[in-house]
Amino acid sequence: MKIQFLGAAGEVTGSRHSVEVMVAGARRRFMVDYGMFQGGREATNKNVEPLPFLAAELDFVVLTHAHIDHSGLLPRLCAQGFKGPIYCTSATYELLKILLPDSAYLQRSDVDRAERKQKLGKWHGDMPVALYSREEVEVTLLQFETLEYGQSLELAPGLVLEFHNAGHILGSAIAVMDITEDNQKKKRCVFSGDIGMKGKVLMPDPDLIAQADVVVVESTYGDRLHRDLQATQDELVEVICSTMAAHGNIVMPAFAVGRTQEILFLLIDLVKKGRLPHLNIWVDSPMATAATHLTQHFFSQLDSQSQDTFKWFKANPQAVDLRFIADVEESKALNKIKGGAIIISASGMCDAGRIIHHLASNLPHEKNAIIITGFQAYGSLGRRLVDRAKKVRLFGEEVLVNASIHTIGGLSAHADQAGLLEWLQGFDVAPQTIFVVHGEPESSSVLAQCIRESLGWRNVIIPERLHTYEC
Repeated sequence: MKIQFLGAAGEVTGSRHSVEVMVAGARRRFMVDYGMFQGGREATNKNVEPLPFLAAELDFVVLTHAHIDHSGLLPRLCAQGFKGPIYCTSATYELLKILLPDSAYLQRSDVDRAERKQKLGKWHGDMPVALYSREEVEVTLLQFETLEYGQSLELAPGLVLEFHNAGHILGSAIAVMDITEDNQKKKRCVFSGDIGMKGKVLMPDPDLIAQADVVVVESTYGDRLHRDLQATQDELVEVICSTMAAHGNIVMPAFAVGRTQEILFLLIDLVKKGRLPHLNIWVDSPMATAATHLTQHFFSQLDSQSQDTFKWFKANPQAVDLRFIADVEESKALNKIKGGAIIISASGMCDAGRIIHHLASNLPHEKNAIIITGFQAYGSLGRRLVDRAKKVRLFGEEVLVNASIHTIGGLSAHADQAGLLEWLQGFDVAPQTIFVVHGEPESSSVLAQCIRESLGWRNVIIPERLHTYEC
């Protein structure tokens, strides 16, 4: 068995793992995830580079979850000749029907806007690239097949797939592949996808897997510990109350799927507990709105505390003035609000979508606050804000950063170092090989060393992008 890491090796985004095996006398190749690289020009270059093999050579794709850094290049793969099935959970598929068309729309909009400004001589910097069209998304969505948690499916002779709950976002899965190659014993390969935090809001704890020969584990926060939920709530209350007292606005860039719903739960729950006053919240992301409605559809997959809080809000709708913005004119009107607003908008890394307009309007004013709620990749606008940039370029113009910037790591949908080690301890015996992926170099390196020292596992590898490893 050969595994080639085409992305998320030495970085967080672009998850793509190619697996090549010999089963039933035939060579088979499949992908686990096919995500988009995010964060600046280098990411764009990686997104457009050719595969080291023909897309048509792939037999199938296994998708762990819907986030764009795991799913976002699937339409491009299909347009390049991949015609096989894409396996995921039903909740993931429903999310993709929202996420992928939106991704295509944002790409086209960014290109059109840049071209208009370029003609006027007002565009500076690299031109954005549209990686695929809405029509290519529609074709891709026809290739999906769904599989529920705990259900086994033979994808081909000697290849059996089973999904387990990763506790990351709605529909997120740990992919367990049992592979029986010719003249060899069966091997179990476990791909973690993104592992959620134990005890986090909305999602249940990630499932533990008892046995594996090969494990591919994420390491987004492999070098740090998150604040606990209580400390996170305390910080959130402090920032919101102080900003509201100063008659400022709060802008919260948030991933439309998962993070937006978690933030809404936390804010409503804090109002319920009397820790926050009545709030005026605008969710300005059509995708987040659709994802929130979809979360309600999969209500039974949420944890019990979240179900109780949303039932309370349904019975007490006056407690929070929650509005979902539908059209562009309503979105533009939000930028006329001088104070008292909490605006939750996508994208989560501030690289596209309506959030950029809200940042352009609110960043210059000291009374406002920007609350960063998730991981910000190198090269992204969100990362520049986290790194305390004094000014940023938005729509080709320099914007001063006078608003306060707050990073609240406890809202992460990813397990921290302790959570990842706890998940790995769920294996009864040490896997033969562990690949540490989906982390910046420091995070992956620290987690790999912790695995060696804390768990006593020896064959821990941080793979290099485009390199192939035999297992």
